[in-house]
Amino acid sequence: MAKKLEYLIIHCTATPEGRIVTAKDIREWHLSKPPEGRGWKQVGYSDMILLGGTVLNLVKYDDDDEVDPWEITNGVAGINGKSRHIVYVGGTDAKGKAKDTRTDVQRATMLRYCKNMVKLYPDIKIAGHNQFDPNKACPSFNVPLWLELMGFPEQNIYIK
Repeated sequence: MAKKLEYLIIHCTATPEGRIVTAKDIREWHLSKPPEGRGWKQVGYSDMILLGGTVLNLVKYDDDDEVDPWEITNGVAGINGKSRHIVYVGGTDAKGKAKDTRTDVQRATMLRYCKNMVKLYPDIKIAGHNQFDPNKACPSFNVPLWLELMGFPEQNIYIK
């Protein structure tokens, strides 16, 4: 049964700055059986922002305000049935430490993407993965602060 879309969750691939990550990589990391992957039935993200700013769709979805069972991705346990998840490539320095590595074009794409989500779904709350899992650094930047600096309405900024 479909649930109302409530959240857009921002993630990072947790890969070193500048490293190319493909949709195939995401599928292998998430869908392959352990120890090579996580063994999930679905990837963790709906869309992916590449280093050059291109958005790749990883899981098809329609544009209504409900999350149908076939649209559910595995981004954040407990809220996947009412969320859409976007990931940007990057999120760590060369040693694997959390770092906001978004390129200028990734930032611009993410801004457009988030603005479009608010336009389509005026009640949506945008959050970082780490706001639901304090053990995660993902997406390696402060999403509420970024949204505030970008002029998003308070009603669309998830604060926990």
